[in-house]
Amino acid sequence: MGTTADIELTIHRHDLQGYAVDFRYSDSDPQSQAEVRLGAGQAAYAVFDFSALDELLASGEIKAYGRSLTKGLFESEALRTAMAQARAAVEQMQGSLRLRLNIHPGAGELNILRWETLLDPQSEICFSTDQNILFSRYLASMDWRPVRLRAKGELKALAMVAAPNGLEAYKLASVDKTAEIAAIAAGLGEIPLETLEKATLNNLVSALQTAEFDILHIVAHGTFVNGESFLWLENEDGGVARVAGSELVTRLRELENRPRLTVLASCQSAGRGKGDVLTALGPRLAAAGIPAVLAMQDNLSMETNAKLMPVFFSELQKDGQIDRALSAARGQARERPDWWVPSLFMRLKSGRLWYNPGFGGPRGEFEKWPSLLRGIQSGRCTPILGPGLNDPLMGSMRDLAQAWADELQYPLAAHERESLPQVAQFRAVDQSRFTAEDEWLAHLRAAIRKRSTLPAELEGPNAPLAKMLEAARQQILAKDEFETYKVLAQIPARVFITANTDELLEAALREAGKNPTAMVCPWREFSESTDPAMYNRDDGFDPTPEQPLVYHLFGLLSEPESLVLTEDDTFEFLIGITRHMKNIPSQVGRALTDSALLFLGFQAEEWNFRVVMQSLLAKEGNNLLRRHAHISAQIEPDEARLLDPGRARRYIETYFGRSSDIEINIFWGTAREFMGELAARLSLQRG
Repeated sequence: MGTTADIELTIHRHDLQGYAVDFRYSDSDPQSQAEVRLGAGQAAYAVFDFSALDELLASGEIKAYGRSLTKGLFESEALRTAMAQARAAVEQMQGSLRLRLNIHPGAGELNILRWETLLDPQSEICFSTDQNILFSRYLASMDWRPVRLRAKGELKALAMVAAPNGLEAYKLASVDKTAEIAAIAAGLGEIPLETLEKATLNNLVSALQTAEFDILHIVAHGTFVNGESFLWLENEDGGVARVAGSELVTRLRELENRPRLTVLASCQSAGRGKGDVLTALGPRLAAAGIPAVLAMQDNLSMETNAKLMPVFFSELQKDGQIDRALSAARGQARERPDWWVPSLFMRLKSGRLWYNPGFGGPRGEFEKWPSLLRGIQSGRCTPILGPGLNDPLMGSMRDLAQAWADELQYPLAAHERESLPQVAQFRAVDQSRFTAEDEWLAHLRAAIRKRSTLPAELEGPNAPLAKMLEAARQQILAKDEFETYKVLAQIPARVFITANTDELLEAALREAGKNPTAMVCPWREFSESTDPAMYNRDDGFDPTPEQPLVYHLFGLLSEPESLVLTEDDTFEFLIGITRHMKNIPSQVGRALTDSALLFLGFQAEEWNFRVVMQSLLAKEGNNLLRRHAHISAQIEPDEARLLDPGRARRYIETYFGRSSDIEINIFWGTAREFMGELAARLSLQRG
């Protein structure tokens, strides 16, 4: 398939009797980038007969249910016309169609309707079984926890089957745990499966904290009590433990690494019509940051499971396109009476659960590896490092800023809550600059402790951050031969430029037998007590690969007054670096104008990257940069934050391609993933 088109139907409450429907069509053709919405005077409204739908579902008349649901949604002629025009446009360009149904939180009662039975109002072909349509229930909210894709690896699944003793006392059928696990394993095929011996909530959370699982499969009885959903799990003694859906959602939300896909299924013994609890949990788990939730909205028979699930997971492993995988699986089970049972809730507009690290472009290849490797080995490469390098140690700057904003009850715009300069600016104005600095350092300490087990002497509230970071890094280093700083220290660079305020790179360089010198960018006037050599040296210092210069753009944690922390600091930095350009060491200037540049740990849309680009690459004489191959490792655009991740990716590629009249090649992936490939290639060349 070529061009992909998107239709997003958003349903929200209009009044006590009915709902309003918004229609949005767009395609990914870079030439047209068409977008169509219902215009003024074309308002669409929907009315659903819930009693009639319940009766049809109870009697098993699924086709009639689908027709009734379709009639209620496409009551408006304007909406029917818009859908027909969109389908015609997709057929004309011979593309594929991704249909996302977005139910507004204020209309949550619609989530339990069987939307998978929805028909095309013109052809009456079911959207979910049409192999040319990728149907899902989409959930979008800028306030929810972000979804960050991970690179594809070997998939691993965890299953929790709740079979507590004493279910009969509550008029619930007993659960055959062995049979349920066998069915899950058969569906997963070759994907490794681990199971919980006791299906307690604490055991589940502990397992997810201990190891990263891509797929979480939960099988349990579910009931509604006073509008709240409950899962019937086990307690430590094997008896019944009723766990509120809200508690499950909260515990999964708190996890650092959540599953990419959660499958919610009722027990085979549950009987018909018991899936509403699980279907209602789907949107809440997606809101908690799980990219995709596959909820069984009724009992899925063993026969249908045997046809559908192996195809689903086999297709999923091909490209990570979960909506495509489910569409293919439904095609294999479309003759079964319960083909409609799996319901897919997604936070991902693209439908992808993971990405494949590599370079952009039509072939995903990088033809300038020889040039880059030669530049590195000859000492003509300048790494420029960003905060993403420290994500494994303390989390991303966005998450840290968000946590700080939540603690402060940040009162300004919601999108500013993940911007560190703006949150720090608020605190500095609300209290003082010293308070902002002190609280920020406290947040860093807490984030490090959350991810690492530190020695007792580093557990105090004023423990040295430098020692805490290094202790946390050593734990990663013990498990990862391609730890980013270790690989960086092997590069024979004369100058390293960093936007980070720690000294992890200096420690790694010393471990590699080198003797680094640290300097700080003189972006403003500093107190007389500051050592001038920290900002410039006029003693003939000439960095070498054995004695490299580490140049800190935004200050050092050990020199608090040098930190670029608040929004005011950022503006002052941009003005000051221009005013004090003559004070920037000539060694840094040479590195920025005649060497291969290697950007690691930055995101193109973040302020710190743009400050680096505008302040450093605008130097005179940078025309020599055209002689070298330059690279930036970029994490895939966050699909939960951006309106159109595909166009955002193309924008980033264009931005890099035109920055300062030099071409910067994009490696889509983390700094760790790029450094792993770089280390392997350097090793092969040496061998």
